Amino acid sequence: MSETFRKFLRSLPDFPADLPAFDPATAPRSPVELFKQWLDQALDAGEQQPHAFSLATVSAGQQPSSRMLILKNINGDGWHFATSRTSRKGQELATVPQAAMNFYWPSLGRQLRFAGPVVQLSAEASARDWAERPRADGSTNPHWQLYALQPTEYEFWQASNDGEHVRHRLGPDGAVRG
Repeated sequence: MSETFRKFLRSLPDFPADLPAFDPATAPRSPVELFKQWLDQALDAGEQQPHAFSLATVSAGQQPSSRMLILKNINGDGWHFATSRTSRKGQELATVPQAAMNFYWPSLGRQLRFAGPVVQLSAEASARDWAERPRADGSTNPHWQLYALQPTEYEFWQASNDGEHVRHRLGPDGAVRG
């Protein structure tokens, strides 16, 4: 069965036939501006929940874990997301305040990976985020925490059907990295 399953997996398509071209030389220098440009293109392509991303954290024992979250905002504090401080990811962030977020937009063959330290935002910002949730019922949640990832590395990846995928890595200042 394992050989049959392996062949089945290998037969599945990797990417759509028509992928956008990406030339890093013409991309905005700002990672935030490039993200917003790609987000608009993902929306135009009909991506469902393009603001959803996988957040990877690590425990004190170095056990990695990941889960899907929603991007809440981007500003001078960083890339915002929220969770309960008592959740597994909240506990991991309290112990090891580092994370990586990964967006995947399959219809465009694009992945975006950002990594760096994570900081807790204010109690007021956290309460406001809780109150603005789609299912807000007027309650409060003292465990709800708004966080900001402050990327030290950005990677924009564009698939290509000829196997010549484009990997565009930037530092926090927009400088191109190898």
